[in-house]
Amino acid sequence: MILCLMLIISISYCYAQTPSSLELINNAKQYDGKIITYKGEVIGDVMIRGEYVWLHVNDGIIAIGIWAPKAMIGDIRYAGDYHKKGDIVEVSGIFHRSCLEHGGDLDIHASEIKKITPGSLVIQPVSRKKVCIGVYSLILVLLFYALKKFFQSK
Repeated sequence: MILCLMLIISISYCYAQTPSSLELINNAKQYDGKIITYKGEVIGDVMIRGEYVWLHVNDGIIAIGIWAPKAMIGDIRYAGDYHKKGDIVEVSGIFHRSCLEHGGDLDIHASEIKKITPGSLVIQPVSRKKVCIGVYSLILVLLFYALKKFFQSK
């Protein structure tokens, strides 16, 4: 009975965790060729390559390349950059520490992509300090220009 209970607890513990990018990189041999689940923000460009796509998912530490069929990304609207917060996704697939198909790069070949949280546009507030500096700089330039014209006319 105790043995069964320990087995159930250890199995549920294994499936409850999603490894971080650092864990995947530091233990690449251990994860190589295994099905994993990885969670993070879609960032950069989603690059279409025929019937497949490359996208990068960042868990807040490092971004990992994801290779997936184009049909899997239909739900993804935002890829994070300066103006957007990317969709948060959970990717399940085969981890490759050195993918022969993609030039030896570390990647995940996705078998499923689920959007967890939708992304959004990010409105960057304009700093009052920067506006004041801009206005004062413009006034100074106009003042110097007026002085130059004044002294050239004499």
